[in-house]
Amino acid sequence: MSGNKTPLFNIYEKYNGKTIDFGGWDLPVQFSSIKGEHEAVRTKAGLFDVSHMGEIEVTGKEAVSYLQRVLTNNVDKLKDNACQYHAMCYENGGTVDDLVLYKRGEEDFLLVVNASNTDKDYEWLLKHTEDYDVTVKNVSEQYAQLAVQGPLAEKITQTLTDQDLSNITFFKFREGVKVAGKEVLISRTGYTGEDGFEIYCKPEDAVHLWETILDAGESDGIVPCGLGARDTLRFEARLALYGQELSKDISPLEAGIGFAVKTDKEVDFIGKDVLKQQREEGPPRRLVGIEMIDKGIPRTGYEVFIDGEEVGFITSGTQSPTLKKNVGLALVDQKYKALDTVVEVQVRKKRLKAKVVSTPFYKRG
Repeated sequence: MSGNKTPLFNIYEKYNGKTIDFGGWDLPVQFSSIKGEHEAVRTKAGLFDVSHMGEIEVTGKEAVSYLQRVLTNNVDKLKDNACQYHAMCYENGGTVDDLVLYKRGEEDFLLVVNASNTDKDYEWLLKHTEDYDVTVKNVSEQYAQLAVQGPLAEKITQTLTDQDLSNITFFKFREGVKVAGKEVLISRTGYTGEDGFEIYCKPEDAVHLWETILDAGESDGIVPCGLGARDTLRFEARLALYGQELSKDISPLEAGIGFAVKTDKEVDFIGKDVLKQQREEGPPRRLVGIEMIDKGIPRTGYEVFIDGEEVGFITSGTQSPTLKKNVGLALVDQKYKALDTVVEVQVRKKRLKAKVVSTPFYKRG
């Protein structure tokens, strides 16, 4: 492999990590087994290397006005030391990326973007700065990122810091916190559907934090986790993956993240006209959950049919490790979104029956 490498690359082998190319990065798909790692996060805790994610700073006197223009959610509602989920859209309503915005201060924001989109997002953001007094800077190389996820995440992480982690509630963060003796930004966020934290640190501190967290959580059953479990976990929780549930051809309303699109905010953000129309009339397609009736697994890209007519396609699908069922997310014509609608999925040379079901497939109790 010859892709980008995170600061943890050289110790993957120590933990039996099996690496693959993921969006130009050499990353571990698993350490033990995908199902075992998935189960650990659902019941105990798992540790992920997510240092491939991109970080872009937006600072300056007009930072809020600028972000209101390029992002879909309402930045005016965001308080200091809090995070907010957003889409960033093209004029036609298609999605540039989905991201999490961190507010450090009135003129200081951090955008955490998808790894494969970092350069594209940075160029898009720069392209729209000319009318604003802001500075946009790609600072991805200044950060490594670890994610501690699962019901025991707080218990394990708390042993390594004097910060009372119970005070960091969902989608809040603190900077300058010492974890295992290293200064970090820590947020109560994640991509698994479980409680947990994402820890942003200096690249040179990543190995120390990784090994210290695993040691601290050993008796509680924490395990290192790869991309495979990260994908099955986020899928069960119906968290969108860019390139599958979201793309330049799929709007955030079609993908079911309309909660992050505030078409009623005064600012004419990019794509607002199209998204407002979709909200009023209903988007042409909708992302729905499907459960297989016949034996087969719905995979990304498989076509979906009703009465011989192609009505959509699978964006993500697998055998759910938690439910032990073959399920998928499908983008279908909106008239077929009703629960219990029977569809057929083209699995290789056969069309297999499935039905529309409610999502998320898994929700933390």
